[in-house]
Amino acid sequence: MTKSEFAIAGRPIGTGQAPFVIAEMSGNHNQSLARALEIVEAAARTGAHAIKIQTYTPDTMTLDLNEREFRISDPNSLWFGRSLYELYGEAFTPWEWHKPIFERARALGMIPFSTPFDASSVDFLETLDVAVYKIASFENTDLPLIRKVAATGKPMIISTGMASVAEIDDTVRAARAAGCTDLVLLKCTSTYPATPENTNILSIPHMRQLFGCEVGLSDHTMGIGVSVASVALGASVIEKHFTLSRADGGVDSAFSMEPGEMAQLVLETERAWRALGAVSYGVTDAERKSLQFRRSLYICRDMKAGEVLSEHNLRAIRPGQGLPTKYQEVVLGKTVKQDVARGTALTWQLLA
Repeated sequence: MTKSEFAIAGRPIGTGQAPFVIAEMSGNHNQSLARALEIVEAAARTGAHAIKIQTYTPDTMTLDLNEREFRISDPNSLWFGRSLYELYGEAFTPWEWHKPIFERARALGMIPFSTPFDASSVDFLETLDVAVYKIASFENTDLPLIRKVAATGKPMIISTGMASVAEIDDTVRAARAAGCTDLVLLKCTSTYPATPENTNILSIPHMRQLFGCEVGLSDHTMGIGVSVASVALGASVIEKHFTLSRADGGVDSAFSMEPGEMAQLVLETERAWRALGAVSYGVTDAERKSLQFRRSLYICRDMKAGEVLSEHNLRAIRPGQGLPTKYQEVVLGKTVKQDVARGTALTWQLLA
């Protein structure tokens, strides 16, 4: 591992490993434990490495008011006209569901974890022995929460949506000072869905350089293109919202991936990672057999000893067993010292 790499529940995280793909359930369970468990099973079949939920109640998030700033008034929002309390009441995962969800995920070889939103949810998750914690973008400036999570000593994954460099620096310093040694920052655009134009994944290598930790992407765009591109820029963790079917509805369904899409994401991000390799020129071992199909210089007509090489009896063709074509102008006008049959590769030994 490099100095910033570490492991979550035994699974290495870092640019030396295939990207760690997280399926975010969020509120896509639609208040059904049976559906939540089905989502876990579907995520496992896609090859995703982790399943993430969220730990809060409406009362730990906001006040039960349906007016002023407690009501979503943006007509372009997916949740226009709804109160925050109502929205969180629909989206939250009942705490008694956490244990069966985690147990099902572990039985299927996945790493289950959650996003806590206050101190009480951290205490609760500690009783379930989570392996890692996620901090949501809207809480990335909540330094008391950051310190509470960091004090567990568990790895932390922090989304950076809306945060300035100074705010991220405050968060990273607070986390490290409170005991976090294994940290991932996720580039994130806090719009739902996000557009590729507003994603700015060139921030990923810059963030890695600034903060000296692993960096990934919390991706709210549609499709897999942005996530795949982020791997080429050094993303070692990819998080995407996940549902069984967008047609089923739910608070996050509109920008969530379906199982076939998630499977493609896992496959293509690993392909992108494998394609990175290293700075390399020249023939690779895998290419060596292909050298024979380069163009080279061949005699294209029968020739007698003493005849002069010209454009009529010498051609640059495939395969590649003759002199390289860069010598074509050098050998034109020279004579052959023996009879040469059509289809003979030109070598220096044939020249008088």
